[in-house]
Amino acid sequence: MMMTKQELLSRLNGVEWNDFEVKEAKNEVPKTAWETVSAFSNSYGGWIVFGVKERRTGGKSIYEIQGVDFPEKLEQDFVTVLRSNGKFNQRISVQAAKFDIEGKIVLAFYIPMSEYKPVYISVPSNTYIRIGSGDQRATEFEIRAMQRDQAFGKKSNEVVFGSSYDDINQGSFQDYRAYLRAFNPDLSYNTLLDTEFAVKTGIMLNGLLTVGGLLMFGNIEAILRSNPDFLIDYIEIPGTSIHDAKTRYTFRIQEQENIWEYYKVILHRLRTRIDNPYTPRPDGIAPDDNTRLYCIREALVNMLAHADYFSEIHSTVRVFDTSIHLQNAGSFPVNLNILGQAIVSQPRNPNILRFFKLARLSENGGYGIDKILNWKNLTDCAVTIDSDITKSEIRFELPINVNQRQSTSNDVNDVDKPLSELVLTLIGVDSHISIAEIAQTTNQSKSTIDRIISILKKSGRLIRVGSARSGKWKLL
Repeated sequence: MMMTKQELLSRLNGVEWNDFEVKEAKNEVPKTAWETVSAFSNSYGGWIVFGVKERRTGGKSIYEIQGVDFPEKLEQDFVTVLRSNGKFNQRISVQAAKFDIEGKIVLAFYIPMSEYKPVYISVPSNTYIRIGSGDQRATEFEIRAMQRDQAFGKKSNEVVFGSSYDDINQGSFQDYRAYLRAFNPDLSYNTLLDTEFAVKTGIMLNGLLTVGGLLMFGNIEAILRSNPDFLIDYIEIPGTSIHDAKTRYTFRIQEQENIWEYYKVILHRLRTRIDNPYTPRPDGIAPDDNTRLYCIREALVNMLAHADYFSEIHSTVRVFDTSIHLQNAGSFPVNLNILGQAIVSQPRNPNILRFFKLARLSENGGYGIDKILNWKNLTDCAVTIDSDITKSEIRFELPINVNQRQSTSNDVNDVDKPLSELVLTLIGVDSHISIAEIAQTTNQSKSTIDRIISILKKSGRLIRVGSARSGKWKLL
């Protein structure tokens, strides 16, 4: 990554940048430069410029070109320290550029984001991060978050010692398999026995559950033994923000067994809050393609696949009157500026993401950012993505006059029955499907499906057109 002279000059216009820092550095490398190196390395990278003085006037930065003396020596001193094993806990790569501005020499150094965080000066307590346009010493919590990220892309594939096939929640497991048979019918894994399927898909390895397999399909008791902080929260808050809410919340989902159950319950609840026509495609594979719900679903899967499940911060979906916020534990592993510009596929939990891909519930590569950002085209409302060391957030602004379906007491009861989402999906594909066929596909009893159908009817989600024998279902 290189900077031109014109780009440098354009930045020296009083605007504060979170990836751009100037230092006077007339004769030597200032102490604060090392703090900035640590901060850029632990954030998303940035430029350090020597030979420029910053003055604050009226709350605004004014940059004065002073140049540096002996630029070759200063450059050598700076680069040597970064590439040695002395001051920092690891070697730091750097790109250097030299500019002549009005006869004064200015040095610019690009510090990339490190793959091995935290980067600190001598001891871990001297770890710095970038907050806005300044360097801040990282807290112990932030340092631990960076240390956990060293297992980025690996943790979910590790095994859980002491676990076994018996720790799988069979309701979730069979529900997932039924979903695959319905919406990825050509998948060869569909014909495997349950234990074979668990091995082939990465739920199990060498007779033990993987971390991703346990989190996705495990019993809650087994999950909490290895991960006591496991929780995903969904809250509906009356108002436009937490600060103007009339009450703490009007609805909150109950704790679920695993990620798969959380996914179904949350998606169903979001469906009731979005003005989204249910229009199945002829092949029945992706009924929500190119719709508002598809954007939200992609963001939800993104949150679940990239969450730091070992953080004290829980992944949370907050639904306000005018916006939907999906907050994730853990930062994006790449600079937000390049999201959507190239295929970036570096999930925190590749095992979990694979389960969603097998069910055709996620993009094949990257973060599905293009699908998420399509919300703007569909609604003319903004999508905002933010991230720092400990958390990331995607916010969807809602249309002001959107005709959202409001929940009823029957809706709330239905949320406790995650099967409803699959039932609605099966009916969307085949409006003539019988209750017996639904029961067989979902591996549930006919009486259970009867109860789910009754709840869906009472909540205004479903009606029967015609007779019980020759009629059909209609989604509302």
